[in-house]
Amino acid sequence: MALSELPAERHREIGRTFTDRVRGTRAWDVPSPVAEWTARDVVRHLTEWFPPFLAGGSGVQLPAGPSVDDDPAGAWQAQYDAVQALLDDPATAGLVLSNRHIGDVPLDRAIDQFYTADVFMHTWDLARATGQDDRLDAGFCAELLAGMESIEEVMRSSGQYGPRVPVKDDADAQTRMLGFIGRDPGWAPPTATVRE
Repeated sequence: MALSELPAERHREIGRTFTDRVRGTRAWDVPSPVAEWTARDVVRHLTEWFPPFLAGGSGVQLPAGPSVDDDPAGAWQAQYDAVQALLDDPATAGLVLSNRHIGDVPLDRAIDQFYTADVFMHTWDLARATGQDDRLDAGFCAELLAGMESIEEVMRSSGQYGPRVPVKDDADAQTRMLGFIGRDPGWAPPTATVRE
């Protein structure tokens, strides 16, 4: 089933999947596919970069949730609910996010383009780190990849993406997108060493 094109609905769908992976996480300090990040750090990233980006560009302050250190699931849920409420509010349609890198963008579109897409990509990180279903919507993977490939130089220079990981030419959209953003699609959690 294809994801909605509407920012509020797409956030609801992608956020729901990420929430399922958060709820399914049994160990928060396991390694993730992002070098030097644990599963907890995946949630920390999403809950720490977005509120200042939103506030700085639109003046909208999200209510503070619990600390990721104390309650990663609660921290995620608080942010997911707050962002969904913002997107569902009819008044949001008249708001704009201003940023020196992207100019003025309707707030719902800015959330969709920068934040919801980030949640989508990091769903794989959390799922893979914690041994859960890591399949992503193929159509949205292809859409994101096409958009990112057109601005690859800008993305790489931001320092937010690692070098592209080579994948087979005939790889599926998810594998190609993961390779593009610097993930090894074959990454698996390290196994414990068994001592005899």
